[in-house]
Amino acid sequence: MFSKILAPIQTTMTDQGVFDQALVLAQQNQAGLMLLHVISPEMRSTPALPNPTLYRYPVITDELMQGYQQRWEDVENQGLAMLKALAEKAQTAGVKAEFSQNVGNTGHVICHMADNWEADLIVIRQPDRSKLDELFLGSISNYVLHHASCPVMTIPS
Repeated sequence: MFSKILAPIQTTMTDQGVFDQALVLAQQNQAGLMLLHVISPEMRSTPALPNPTLYRYPVITDELMQGYQQRWEDVENQGLAMLKALAEKAQTAGVKAEFSQNVGNTGHVICHMADNWEADLIVIRQPDRSKLDELFLGSISNYVLHHASCPVMTIPS
């Protein structure tokens, strides 16, 4: 029986199945649900620090930094809005739901959160990659499967 279920959610489009499965399990076990969104510098949606160059020396102006900071705030706000909406949906379904948004390496953050929150189960999306891609590129779910201190359930993409 599970009492604390951790569900890492990247976007509602890609991870709706993770949320749905975690919600059902939380209802069946009367468990708490932690929704986690990780903003990772490696992700395409994460803003990169602008680095225009002039004669090979980086030139970063106030305008460029303000644009960069604004894009980071937008990414953070979108993540928090998604988490809040999903937490409200879970609470409407009778599940005690919390959420957290962190910045860092996604696999590390998921495992760290599972340890700190004392999760009994992690529900995560299985990547939509070939076995060869996964061998060379790795995957978040593969990292979590091998490093988590609790059981991990993978949901097909």
